[in-house]
Amino acid sequence: MTTLKTLKDLYVEQLRDLYSAETQLLAALPKMAAAATDLQLQTGFERHLDQTRVQAQRLEGLFKELNLDPGGHTCKAMQGLIAEGAEMIKEDAVPAVKDASLIACAQRVEHYEIAVYGTVVRYAEVLQLPHHAEVLRTSEQEEKDADLTLTAAATPINQAALA
Repeated sequence: MTTLKTLKDLYVEQLRDLYSAETQLLAALPKMAAAATDLQLQTGFERHLDQTRVQAQRLEGLFKELNLDPGGHTCKAMQGLIAEGAEMIKEDAVPAVKDASLIACAQRVEHYEIAVYGTVVRYAEVLQLPHHAEVLRTSEQEEKDADLTLTAAATPINQAALA
């Protein structure tokens, strides 16, 4: 663990946390898509997988600008969120109920990412890194949009899960 002496140190640590989170999601999203029975939900997970690849590439670009390596950190929060999702995938459940549980797990992930992206955007602004703030704000908005998409998908799935 590194010593955090400045806001820039914290910023870099949080960027590494995000990079770890995004790379962990690259492995988890295909499993979630495969476990989903609702076609819209499957497609949403697959679309978010493509978006996650781009978000990881954006972070790599920011690290390149900082002349730093993005690796060396593991996001334990994302590990836990993904572990919960893996448990739900293994759960013996009616298809609509399983889909509803996958949405719940995915929204936890989105909310975590929204929080961290929002934080690093503010750090980038204070550190006077406007390009970083703009890039990170784009990813933050994509996470918010993904959350809204999951909410929309949940409405009919939750209704089906009532039966």
